[in-house]
Amino acid sequence: MPMSARDYTWLFTPGSSFAYEDSGPTGVIHVVDGGELSLPTGRVIACDPFVYLGTGGIEPFTATVAPGRYRVETAVATLTHPGEEPSDTPHHRVAAARLVIRDEPAATWELALLPDQDPAELGEDEFYGYGVDAGTGCFYDASADGAFPDCEGDEGPLWDAFEDSEWAPGPHRVTSPDAGHDLIAFSSGWGDGAYPTWVGRDAAGEITCFLTDFFVAPDPTGA
Repeated sequence: MPMSARDYTWLFTPGSSFAYEDSGPTGVIHVVDGGELSLPTGRVIACDPFVYLGTGGIEPFTATVAPGRYRVETAVATLTHPGEEPSDTPHHRVAAARLVIRDEPAATWELALLPDQDPAELGEDEFYGYGVDAGTGCFYDASADGAFPDCEGDEGPLWDAFEDSEWAPGPHRVTSPDAGHDLIAFSSGWGDGAYPTWVGRDAAGEITCFLTDFFVAPDPTGA
């Protein structure tokens, strides 16, 4: 069966901690508010913006929400190794990012799908997700896809947002200099790879959030 969602309430609870096996690093979670993202159409795109923004190569998810402005936040892990001295530059990794639609806990989770994706075709522990080749992820509205300059390479507002912060993990809100569209971007866990986005729903079936898991924090249940 496809990969199952895990306890994302735990992952977005400040102070949650975890440890890797075999004397690996330990981590403590803090939550970083990225501000509000404008969704004028309610059609959500998640991708690596340095690679896909403006290419027309990424479709919005089939799950849609009412147009509006919605908060984006990241669960950031501060990692330390056993015996490591405190550092002025802590090791931070974005464990997950979520676009909050309703401030309610999710009762159920489902994979966020593109129009041509069918979860029945997934094998055991497989998932649909977006590929990362430049170490970043983001959320934005489908109407914003063509609103930004080419963001590949070392120029443009997306590059500036990361460079001006000395490549802090984010989240970073980036606004189009011309059309006023925005996106919110962040580093993607350990970097390049493929990462699932989940749709959380409340008990009535209403969408509570879109959440991308970057596989930094082990599942506390051991599943």
